[in-house]
Amino acid sequence: MSIGTERESSLHRVLKAEYAGERGELEVPCGEFVCDAVSGEGAVIEVQTGSFGPLVRKLKRLCAEREVRVIYPVIVVKHIEVYGLDGAFRYRRKSPRKGTEWDVFGALIHAVELTGLSRLSITLALVDVVERRVDDGKGSWRRKGVSIQDKILRAQHGNVLLSCKKDYLRFVPFAQDDEWTARELAEKVKIPVRLAQKTTYVLVKMGIVVQTGKKGRARLYKIAWN
Repeated sequence: MSIGTERESSLHRVLKAEYAGERGELEVPCGEFVCDAVSGEGAVIEVQTGSFGPLVRKLKRLCAEREVRVIYPVIVVKHIEVYGLDGAFRYRRKSPRKGTEWDVFGALIHAVELTGLSRLSITLALVDVVERRVDDGKGSWRRKGVSIQDKILRAQHGNVLLSCKKDYLRFVPFAQDDEWTARELAEKVKIPVRLAQKTTYVLVKMGIVVQTGKKGRARLYKIAWN
């Protein structure tokens, strides 16, 4: 087993191989780091399922020398399968939560500076997965001791490529001169208000939108440039 793959999910393993391509290599030393993959064209491939914060130092160093592509899987539909310690299947259910491309802002909130790196692009991979769990008594109290064993790719629904700041305008569904609040954004695109707040925070830090004032106690925003 290669360095860094001991806790790797099936989802992570499949995506890094897919985006590396037939001529790519997996688990490649890149200076002081080990990268998930390097494509045949020499681009670094990093698959990240959580916050981008822990990757900031690594990605900044790598972008100084080569192109870097971060693959962020967005789980659109998740089915959960639970097994006993003996491997016997117990039950299967569909998670009520549906992921959307907006989830990337939760991952970016502590790593906004990455969006300013000219050699870095983010690909949102829209996927369906099966999350395999084992009732071993060692998991989170929220799952009543059930542990997550693996995440298995079941379907893909395409990609969203974010390679420059203008690509992020897709997340501002308002006209150039419109003013809007985070709550109005949430209502318009049907996402939780908390996620809309994270979105506006990141977009402000990127210089894509600007705060223009207030509407009652809520902050007003508009697109900052043409």
